[in-house]
Amino acid sequence: MSRTFRVGVRDIETEVEEAGAGPRAFLLVHGFTGSRDDFREQMAPLGALGRTLALDQRGHGGSSNTGKAEAYALGNLVEDLCGAFDALGLAQADLLGHSLGGVVALHFALKYPARVASLVLMDTSPVPIKMRFSESARAGIAAFAREHGMGALAKRMREMAAANPALPPSQRRCEERMGSDVYWQRIERKLEAMDPVAWDTISSQFPQFPSVAERLGEIRCRTTVLVGAEDLPFLGPADQLERGIPGARRVTIPAAAHSPQLENPAAWLEAIRAHLAWARAG
Repeated sequence: MSRTFRVGVRDIETEVEEAGAGPRAFLLVHGFTGSRDDFREQMAPLGALGRTLALDQRGHGGSSNTGKAEAYALGNLVEDLCGAFDALGLAQADLLGHSLGGVVALHFALKYPARVASLVLMDTSPVPIKMRFSESARAGIAAFAREHGMGALAKRMREMAAANPALPPSQRRCEERMGSDVYWQRIERKLEAMDPVAWDTISSQFPQFPSVAERLGEIRCRTTVLVGAEDLPFLGPADQLERGIPGARRVTIPAAAHSPQLENPAAWLEAIRAHLAWARAG
């Protein structure tokens, strides 16, 4: 059984889900437009390995929505993670970051290396992230979300996905396996909980994130670089992470795209178990 609670972190409240127990925690940080719900099915098996925590970043899930653009700068997200470590009593933890959460985790590991026992960088990048659409299109989506609400944006995303021939096959299979309505209701709940200001501000930062490619050699903890085989925009960045981080292990999850924990959960869980066994072995 897991439990959900809130902790004060800097100027916000952060919602956290916890499963399992033990002296060394594993902390999961979700990506853009996600929430701790992205790891819902994995909390019980991970909890069997020890204390496992998944948190909602500011502007997402059950955490605070500030409505202030400046609050969603990357530096604030990094300091939120540090504050969460403190609030949760974590002197050090194994850390997983997914997509945006991976960017946050990477910057956190470089700024606070003593806090990170080991690192999983999942479908993420050490360099600015290229958007799939133009800046004018991004701004138009942000304006639509502000005017009509994030729930309306979720419905529009469903319509666009249905007409998108380039959608990765594993994403289609995941939708079919869950059932289309269940799959999209889950996305809609996450988007409805999200601050539209966070959507606008964070998405506008992606192409401007500071590169840390030249600093990857500073990371000394045991690191697994994990990426879905069909997540084409992030295969190159995964190569950079693998090459740049001393001793990093690379795991490419087959039949998976940007969310391998949902698209190929058995292979993802096997990779995480292997990482934790390696990271905690000595």
